[in-house]
Amino acid sequence: MDNELDKEVDTLARTLWGEARGAGDEEMRAVASVISNRVQVARSYQTTHATSHPLFGDGTFTNCCRRNLQFSCWNANDPNRSKLLGVDDSDPQFEIALEIAGQALAGTLEDNTDGATHYYERHIRPPEWAHGKTPCARIGNHLFFRDI
Repeated sequence: MDNELDKEVDTLARTLWGEARGAGDEEMRAVASVISNRVQVARSYQTTHATSHPLFGDGTFTNCCRRNLQFSCWNANDPNRSKLLGVDDSDPQFEIALEIAGQALAGTLEDNTDGATHYYERHIRPPEWAHGKTPCARIGNHLFFRDI
């Protein structure tokens, strides 16, 4: 693997671990699907508008995951951030996240969210963007949405 691909896999795996560790493989795959869908939207947007997508970035997984306020695990004040930066493949959940990230980057990850670009955990108050929206998938503790 080259350095850029290594960075993409690492950033995506850390995002999956930070957002869905302990929730189960299916939920981690669903978060990876959301990120993959966002990357596809960003690439299409960049092709038609010759600029980065305002929310989803420049069409790379790293940029999509690290966009300001898009994935809470990367927020500077999130308690998971220091854990996320220190985890390595000795953690079984991170090892799974690395495998799923590799599948997403290779384009072999099956989308179990029906095209979702957004999600939230059911136990939190719904974000404002979710009001009046119908989930396109319910996987574990997460609700998934498209066309936001």
